[in-house]
Amino acid sequence: MKISGLVAMEVEAARFAQQIAPHQGESAHATVVALQGDLGAGKTTFTQGIARALGVGESVTSPTFVIEKIYELTEQNFTRLIHIDAYRLTDAHELEVLGWHEVVADPLNLIIVEWPEHVAALIPENAIHISFAGTGDSREIIYG
Repeated sequence: MKISGLVAMEVEAARFAQQIAPHQGESAHATVVALQGDLGAGKTTFTQGIARALGVGESVTSPTFVIEKIYELTEQNFTRLIHIDAYRLTDAHELEVLGWHEVVADPLNLIIVEWPEHVAALIPENAIHISFAGTGDSREIIYG
């Protein structure tokens, strides 16, 4: 899907946010969304749109230096939005020490991981993969 402009990115992110729901069942775990793309391709902008659509009122910025930010959600299908930027991580163990196994075990968590290729061993098989390409005003979003 090709889009142009920040408004279009926000609209698409909001549409996506309204379509996802927590996993159900005995072996349910968090919903993980893996965002891939070059620097500046739109991963954080997409995350900001999801956060706004889920009612996050505070400013959502890339957690490049803190690695992880957690936003409490109210009156939503999910109870927490967890935004992880794995850009600076060199292996999956670095994410494990931040409590990965605990947050991924909760089916009411929505976890968005930027740069998932840096922690590929921890990304669940049923994660939602979204790729971003392009620069400037035009972007391509590829689901799957």
